Amino acid sequence: MNVAAALWKSRTASTAAEFGLVVPLLITFLLGTADVGRFLWTCNRAEKATQMGARFAIVTDIVPSGLVGYSFATNGGIPQGDPIPSSLFTSADCVESTGGTVSCTCVPTACPGGSAVNTTAFNNIVARMKLFYPAITADNVLINYDYAGLGYAGDPNGIDVAPLVTVKLRNMTFTPMLLRFFGSSSVSLPGFSAALTLEDGSGSVSN
Repeated sequence: MNVAAALWKSRTASTAAEFGLVVPLLITFLLGTADVGRFLWTCNRAEKATQMGARFAIVTDIVPSGLVGYSFATNGGIPQGDPIPSSLFTSADCVESTGGTVSCTCVPTACPGGSAVNTTAFNNIVARMKLFYPAITADNVLINYDYAGLGYAGDPNGIDVAPLVTVKLRNMTFTPMLLRFFGSSSVSLPGFSAALTLEDGSGSVSN
């Protein structure tokens, strides 16, 4: 009985026991703090990559290359000098599909000038974005050319339309250190996008 009473009253190694209880919480807090910082840094890189992709896209060759050299005045019946109506060109979405093929889909009708695509232009935009965020792959990028009411039929110095170019980054993931302990390896990043008006869609700039 005396031994049991002595053990009950003993406080030997209580500090170690308390430390053992606190350590998991401390590690969780430290890893969580580090992961929040890494997450914000990753989002910043993704946002900057998207902005640079849009900037690069508006001063280089456009991806739906059928628009280059297509004259709405000659082929579309629009008086030269008139703006292009939205009924003839609303938008074009350009993506890389399974197998590495780049394609552009125009609405409401087929792309003026045909469905030709400048794959090199698309890959150059992706390559420029990868300089800021190397984890980006071509299937994470969508480039949209949207009607902005700018440009005019028969423009002798470039393409007839001057669309709003939007570069979107999608389906990106982030791997927190903390979640690895709970059997989950990644979380989805939010989508990112940046838009600028086309400046020189017929020029060529190397990356």
